[in-house]
Amino acid sequence: MLNYKHLHYFQTVAKTGAINRAAEKLHLTPQTLSGQIGAFETRLGVALFRRSGRRLELTDAGRTALAYADEIFHVGAELEEALSNRMATPVHPFRVGIADAVPKAIAWQLLAPALALPEPVKLVCREDRLETLAAELSIHRLDIVLADRPLPSNMDIRGYSHPLGECGIAFLAAKPLAQTLPSEFPACLDGTPLLIPGEENALRAPLLRWLEKKSLTPTIVGEFDDSALMSAFGQAGVGVFPAPLTVAPMVMRQYDVVELGRTSDIRERYFAISVERRLSHPAVVAVSEAARRNLAETPV
Repeated sequence: MLNYKHLHYFQTVAKTGAINRAAEKLHLTPQTLSGQIGAFETRLGVALFRRSGRRLELTDAGRTALAYADEIFHVGAELEEALSNRMATPVHPFRVGIADAVPKAIAWQLLAPALALPEPVKLVCREDRLETLAAELSIHRLDIVLADRPLPSNMDIRGYSHPLGECGIAFLAAKPLAQTLPSEFPACLDGTPLLIPGEENALRAPLLRWLEKKSLTPTIVGEFDDSALMSAFGQAGVGVFPAPLTVAPMVMRQYDVVELGRTSDIRERYFAISVERRLSHPAVVAVSEAARRNLAETPV
């Protein structure tokens, strides 16, 4: 059986990067702590650290062990909290990874049903690149990942991509900029300053293909990984920018912009990625079912 005292010692050394500093935190002598770490490595049959100058660096096995250690002690803290508040209404954690290409408004729309469940949930959101979040999902540090594309096939991670829905896009602009453009869409985009999603966004390639197919040559003045930042620049009149039709009304109200036109030829798609073939977590099921009903092209 795993020695949790050794695991705690290992986690402390991994976080501090040195035996001496970790020993001070743990109120042990460096010799004692070094011996305990050695015993832990012997028990596991792998080296967890390698020396780099005066510091200790984690090996690949060490990084894996640290991820599990963090999760184990996090769950332990949740257990203590649950037992100390056992008379209170239980709150279930719902840990969600949100790929940074997913617009904030879409994330809110997708996750809102989980907060309306009869049994309260504690929503914990992590935003990062899809590949990073998928790795977290694979070791059960997340319950689900929301993304704008399926799990990449070249990732050595077992996961399942559940389609949530899709919609077209609207082209939005600040009112002063819109007033300078011809009224006819999509011709008004030709030569117009345009803001586009960054390279990691699944919308970028089909958007550029659509512009080429329509023989439109806007002036691309900005590329953004964050849709909220792109909207802020659009609000300032820097350029026209795309937004998913399902949240276009919300974006228009929030940023005081207007719609130039829309197309269903470009599709924004959203997925829930899980380690389960069949979704079972109550909050995940609520998100999936509501998305299929609500992720639609709302009239503007």
